[in-house]
Amino acid sequence: MEFALPATVPPPDLAPLLPAGLSPALTNAAVAAWADAPFLKGLIRGRQATLATLADAGPDAALAAALALAADDAQPIMPRLRTARRDVALVVALADLAGLWPLEQVTAALSDFNDRAIDAAIAAALAERGAPNRGIVALALGKLGSRELNYSSDADLIFLHDPELVPCRGSEDPGEAAVRIVRRAVAILNDLTPDGYVARIDLRLRPASEITPMSISLAAAEHYYQSEALTWERVAFIRARAVGGDVAMGAEFLARIRPFVWRRSLDYTAVRDIQSVSLRIRDHFEGGQAIGPGFDLKRGRGGIREVEFFAQINQLIWGGRDPELRCPATLDGLAALAAAGHVPEAEAARLAASYRALRTLEHRLQMRRDEQTHAIPRLIADRHAVARLCGCKDAKALEARLSAITDPVATSYDRLIRAATPDATVVPADPKPWLKQHHPGLMKLLAPLIANWRQGKYRALKSESARADFEAVLPLLLARLAAAADPATAAHRLDGLLAGLPAGAQFFALLRANPRLVGLLGNLVGITPVLAEALARDPALFDVMLSPDAFAPLPDALQLAAELASLCRDAGLEERLDRVRRWTAEVRFQLGAQLIEGHAGALAVGRSLADLADAAVQNLAPAVAEDFARSHGRVPGGELVVLALGRHGGRAMTHASDLDLVFLFTGHHETLSDGTKPLPAATYFNRLAARLVTALSVPTAAGALYEVDTRLRPWGAKGNLALSIDSFARYQREEAESWEHMALTRARVVAGPVAAAQAVIAKVLAAPRDVPTLRKAVLAMRADMAAAKPPQGRFDVKLAAGGMVDLEFIVHFRQLASGRGLAPELPVALDELIAAGLLPADLKPAHDFLARTLIWLRLLFAGARVPDTLPEPVQAILARALAAANFTGFTDQLAIARQAVRMAWAEVFSQGDEK
Repeated sequence: MEFALPATVPPPDLAPLLPAGLSPALTNAAVAAWADAPFLKGLIRGRQATLATLADAGPDAALAAALALAADDAQPIMPRLRTARRDVALVVALADLAGLWPLEQVTAALSDFNDRAIDAAIAAALAERGAPNRGIVALALGKLGSRELNYSSDADLIFLHDPELVPCRGSEDPGEAAVRIVRRAVAILNDLTPDGYVARIDLRLRPASEITPMSISLAAAEHYYQSEALTWERVAFIRARAVGGDVAMGAEFLARIRPFVWRRSLDYTAVRDIQSVSLRIRDHFEGGQAIGPGFDLKRGRGGIREVEFFAQINQLIWGGRDPELRCPATLDGLAALAAAGHVPEAEAARLAASYRALRTLEHRLQMRRDEQTHAIPRLIADRHAVARLCGCKDAKALEARLSAITDPVATSYDRLIRAATPDATVVPADPKPWLKQHHPGLMKLLAPLIANWRQGKYRALKSESARADFEAVLPLLLARLAAAADPATAAHRLDGLLAGLPAGAQFFALLRANPRLVGLLGNLVGITPVLAEALARDPALFDVMLSPDAFAPLPDALQLAAELASLCRDAGLEERLDRVRRWTAEVRFQLGAQLIEGHAGALAVGRSLADLADAAVQNLAPAVAEDFARSHGRVPGGELVVLALGRHGGRAMTHASDLDLVFLFTGHHETLSDGTKPLPAATYFNRLAARLVTALSVPTAAGALYEVDTRLRPWGAKGNLALSIDSFARYQREEAESWEHMALTRARVVAGPVAAAQAVIAKVLAAPRDVPTLRKAVLAMRADMAAAKPPQGRFDVKLAAGGMVDLEFIVHFRQLASGRGLAPELPVALDELIAAGLLPADLKPAHDFLARTLIWLRLLFAGARVPDTLPEPVQAILARALAAANFTGFTDQLAIARQAVRMAWAEVFSQGDEK
């Protein structure tokens, strides 16, 4: 929202002072300043050289000249900084009034001058001691820290020093010397001389400012911020920046305390603290809440501070896991939050527009008399003057615009602080009237359950403290049940979970202390049967979400394998089986929770699920082999090789995926093992493979691990479970059908020696083929599959026409026909085939959309048939997860993806296409 000035003619007393060539916009600005801004009027009278530069070269060049003057060490520090400050004040004000610079450029210009001035003052204070500019740093907080300084603002600084580098005189200790240097630097900036001042310096944001010295040692500051600092100090450091002195030292300090500011877990205690502060500000400035005389642009309802708090609350909540959100500037923060999906784009745009307008009006207030004010003047003449500086007819017109500016801010901020704090509503002893008011359609369902929970029959609800914590979170739990896709199913899942909890109050205390987990629990029981059933079987899974990195991306495959190996060190086979199951269940649960809560993408989760399966196979295979060798020894020159195929091999698993495994072995099939009960290699490795399948699939006290499917092996269920690599190569060369070679395109060696098996696979896949014969086989195979497994409903993204199976057939046909793109991961294969001109480019986004949708649907429906009409909560989740504006947008994107696959199918399998 701009405040444009009308075109005007300079009055007779101003016209002689304006140089020829001054642009019309700057002339209008000078006329407005002359009439209504006494401070600027004085600058226009006294800064003729600056006006000439403005006329000749424009405001950018005039600002550069002022900044160069501030850095000119050849001139005395005190007068040169004050002269430069007056030049900057005039240039910035006229560029702002003229509308030549947006708000961001105005505030950056003011901030850049202050940076240079602060650095010059510290350097001068150190130079008086014959020392270089190091060992002392000024950290800027507030608007200078975010390069959003206003026209007449304090510079909020914290000075830190390294005792090893501070120059001392005589008997001074480093702390005393640092204080004297800082005091001198502040005087250079802050003292009022006949030339004015440079900057108002405020040191009250330093730790315990009423008792601590003006400069604090690095060690003392780091200890304070890591162990004692308050929430408001965390908020302040969102905008911290080293601006003067030993800037590198300051940047290192800020990096060390970054965990203090950006915590990986959602911190609603901090949110409540900010809410409390903001409400106290509203109460304290009650007289400045109504638009009109005395309204406080900074602290009033819907004012500058509330836009800043809105951004900072969301940054504190989400920025611990997403470094892209750690933007010091408010406008940058709003844009990043919108880009990350944490704030609706329209809301972020409204807040940004209001923020620009409020800050611009704040500058008009301050540039009139160089006053540090944020309040609309109480005198009518002053209000009219401010209105004219804003291009408004009078004060009444300005107040009308101000209401339109602040209302969206107040609405957004009120909603945020309500949502960020748990509802303190208590469900009364007789819940029926309360349920009738809050959840009228669910009273018959929920009232008996609440009564049952309150009877203390469940172990976890027997203690007084547990019941108190449970009652505190009960309203939130009920609200989540009411929002579930199927409230009845969700309620009974929750009841089963509560019934299975062990004694002790920790679970409900955990929910009470971490309200975000109530929402997660509601989502789990309400919309994700896979995770809800896992949690009901093992409530301890919820503990994994307390980890500081619960929502962080998983480590890569090598790190996962190392983590599991460390966990299982020194464990016997039986204990290892349990540990692998518990660990895998926890990480699978964590991945599902990350997906549901929007902290991980579906494709990344699919890869991580495959990496997780790899780690389990790689951990158990040698342990099972070692246990088997106790009786049968080992086969000289022979090792078991495990191939992963299907979604596991392609690193695109879902929460419902099984493991498609093929077992091979190196060496000759007749070689005898060297144990007390020797076996021929073929028998040995078939039995060993069966043992490994059992280890991977049979439930233990810790639960199940994976279902294993071995039907993709040569000759299917009729063939041996394990084959020698030579036999495998011969089969693939002489007997395998086209569909088996297609399946082999997604094969990966996940355990055992890689080279020999990988060489066989590569040779088989690269072999030349008769393309028409291959095409005919592929089409026949797809027709057989369609007859045997018809699609199940409109959301069967796997089997329906234009779905994942069609896409996979297209890719595998091109891979085998061309010998190109032979990567197990479909996205990689697609990239290579598209780059080679063998597939259309729109097949890649189609794959990504279909794959993401499939992963989500398997999580939401546990592999069951997806109904044609989805519950509204599921619709909302799918729209959010697939980056659609709404569910209609999701279905439109699904149709586009399917159409891309169908068109590619028609192109690839058209007769005569011999690419």
